[in-house]
Amino acid sequence: MTARSRLFRRGLRPRLRGIRFRLGVAMALALLPFLVFSAFQLQADFRDQAFARREMLRLAAERSVADQQGRVRSTAALLEVLALEGTGPGCSTRLDAVDDRLRIYDGLARYDAEGALLCGSRGAAPTGPWIEDLRAGRRVVAAPSGGSPAGVLIALRLERPLGGFDGATAVVMPLRELLPRRDLRSLPAGSEAALVSSDGRILATTKSGAFRDMPELEPPPADTGEAAIVERNGRVYVRASLIDRELHVVYSAAAPGLLSWARLNPLGSLLLPLGVWLAAFVAVMALSERFVIRWLDYLQRVAAIHARGRLSVRPVQADAAPTEIRALARTLDDLAEGVTTRDQSLMKALEEKDALMREIHHRVKNNLQIISSLLSMQQRSVTDASAKAALGDTRQRISALALIYRTLYQAEDLGRADMKDFLDALVGQMVADQAGRGQVIDSSVQSDSLIVDPDKLAPMALWLVEAVSNAQKHAFTTGGTALAVRFRVDGGTSVLEVEDDGPGLTPTTATGVGRTLMAAFAKQLRGETEILTGPMGGALIRMTFVTPGAPEGTAGH
Repeated sequence: MTARSRLFRRGLRPRLRGIRFRLGVAMALALLPFLVFSAFQLQADFRDQAFARREMLRLAAERSVADQQGRVRSTAALLEVLALEGTGPGCSTRLDAVDDRLRIYDGLARYDAEGALLCGSRGAAPTGPWIEDLRAGRRVVAAPSGGSPAGVLIALRLERPLGGFDGATAVVMPLRELLPRRDLRSLPAGSEAALVSSDGRILATTKSGAFRDMPELEPPPADTGEAAIVERNGRVYVRASLIDRELHVVYSAAAPGLLSWARLNPLGSLLLPLGVWLAAFVAVMALSERFVIRWLDYLQRVAAIHARGRLSVRPVQADAAPTEIRALARTLDDLAEGVTTRDQSLMKALEEKDALMREIHHRVKNNLQIISSLLSMQQRSVTDASAKAALGDTRQRISALALIYRTLYQAEDLGRADMKDFLDALVGQMVADQAGRGQVIDSSVQSDSLIVDPDKLAPMALWLVEAVSNAQKHAFTTGGTALAVRFRVDGGTSVLEVEDDGPGLTPTTATGVGRTLMAAFAKQLRGETEILTGPMGGALIRMTFVTPGAPEGTAGH
């Protein structure tokens, strides 16, 4: 699969990418004039909208100032009427009555030429620095009242018959009454308004926090009615004077965004260029679908079939395709033919290798059996008991190795064998050898299935030979007749046990060459050997080791 995918990438995909790239470039060049036209139109509409928004805010501010100045003039007229009533007995009562009838005012008051409060309604404001402005000749002044609720104090200068300063009448107008209107149809969406003092302090606003980042605005010239405009921090600010230079109105709205121009002229600025672009796109896509895309899709399906191994399928329908598509189809056909030829060669080489390996395993097994037979003949001719036993142990080890090679060349996978089948064969072979010497052994094998390679199978087989030989020497020669072999896999740890029903542990059981060999074989498997007393009363030899194929960090218990 990897070789086929590599051939596909080297042959077909570069051509497909080249065709698609050329189609994309052609489409981009075809649509470039419309995109340039739309960009210029966008820039012009954006400038027009930004100018229109500033003008709407300026007109709204000037209109609001005109409305509020009318209210200030009417308030000044009210103050003149109140001044005519004088400050005689019952002045405060009369002002309270007026205050109750006029809901939009609070704190009516009359002050003398020194600024002292002569009489006033409930909540009348004390005098302040504004009295000096009136004494200097100003007719009407406005200043923050400083009371609760917040408001603006509007004071009117009173004069004696000969023109001397004779005090003032004043009233507190709540800020909500002077707050600019937001219901004007000319205002842009999302506009906010505020009242600002001469020192730039925000007295009231239509939305809390809307003017938190307001830049410092230069107030417009007094009594001109003109508004100052500033654009900063993505918003447009318009400031106009309400009462001389004491109180100002500020309107604010978001500056036009990049796409807001579409609301001004959707047909000319958006729909027409978009329609032209869509028409060109549909035309290009229709032609590319007719002459290119459907053939590329067909070749892609054929390539996917080849990737799944069905190389006999050929792109015969591409004979009716354009020239470049036919060239791609021929390339794909040549790739499939080359992969087929290469696969056949590889399969033949693998079959030859498999047969050769089986023959090698078979010959190694035969040679080991010949060596085992020679040792058996030598064992029968030897009279010394210890030498005879040593030759018998060596012959059993060689027979176990021969069984490994027989298992390998009989298995489907030459490089791996099932531990369960191998243990059944090895224990059966050793029990049959014991029966050949005149002693019948009742053996049982309980084994989990585990696929292992020869490097791990050899030390396990030799360890088992030593454990069974130990039972033959110490259990079966003293009346034992039962042998149990158990193999289980518990995740990263495996356990191989050999148990007999002999006399149990003796001083010689835990020593000797067999014990040394078992420890060495267990170490090769990253494990350890234990010799215990089994449930049947005999010896129990156990090897706990890392399961073959488990991670390197896994340790035996």
